[in-house]
Amino acid sequence: MNIFVTGACGYKGSVLVPKLLAKGHKITALDTQWFGNMLEPHANLTVKKGDVRETTAADLKGVDTIIHLASVANDPCSDLDPKLTWEISALGTMQLADKAMRAGVKQFIYASSGSVYGVKDEDQVTEDLTLEPISEYNKTKMVAERVLLSYADKFTVQIVRPATVCGVSPRMRLDVSVNMLTMQALTKGKITLFGGEQVRPNIHIDDITDLYVYLLEHPEIRGVFNAGFENLSIRAIAERIASRIPAEITITASNDPRSYRLNSDRLLATGFRPKKTVDDAIAEITAKYKAGALQDEDRFYNLRWMKKGYAQ
Repeated sequence: MNIFVTGACGYKGSVLVPKLLAKGHKITALDTQWFGNMLEPHANLTVKKGDVRETTAADLKGVDTIIHLASVANDPCSDLDPKLTWEISALGTMQLADKAMRAGVKQFIYASSGSVYGVKDEDQVTEDLTLEPISEYNKTKMVAERVLLSYADKFTVQIVRPATVCGVSPRMRLDVSVNMLTMQALTKGKITLFGGEQVRPNIHIDDITDLYVYLLEHPEIRGVFNAGFENLSIRAIAERIASRIPAEITITASNDPRSYRLNSDRLLATGFRPKKTVDDAIAEITAKYKAGALQDEDRFYNLRWMKKGYAQ
């Protein structure tokens, strides 16, 4: 199968693309490479350095499936340049969907976000609840979803609303909760929490990338799906880390009491099953660090790297 992956050199893409190649697919990997390119060369892999807004008809010729991961990731980065965020994450998706239809693409898998719901009081946040995004990042994801669903009669549309991803990737991120707190414990012997009672849903990077492969192989599964299997408070995550790595937990006041929870029963009903946990992610990050294969570097923090001017 010919697959076009946007954001292919990112945190998730760098894990997903090798899995697709191992299954014999032919991949065109598009990425701005703001954070580098960690993909290993492969006979069935073509890496194109570029912006999703620059996708051409030639790029999509013969493509069966698009897996669209590209966006300006997370709230702080999106707030740096809201105009750019809207152009890449919303307008870029709209343009890509139109080009996909014209090119005869059969399947479109989109990485949205579990944060599109905004702040909810419900313990079980299902796909049927209203979307009330509160940041530029969340809003662009909601708009992109609605654009893609309008093409549901043209090609298979599969939208995933992932929880916060954790675990090791060749293009590592240390600005997501589990990864960040684990690195604090390893490098400082101290974990600093702002509040701590905020709840965040989590999913291991192997599970989210396995889910994209699963949907690829099951085009009959259509629609919108939450993907998060452990709703944990930040304090609970810190305590799990401290049980493995000797570290002091320090809690300070927070002006951000927001909690996000996800119910993924709809996804589980399709037959998909997660295989890994937050504990696995903590163990894997710890092992990488102790082996000298992972360091605490600015390039693993999106906002720091973008402020330095490398993301351009």
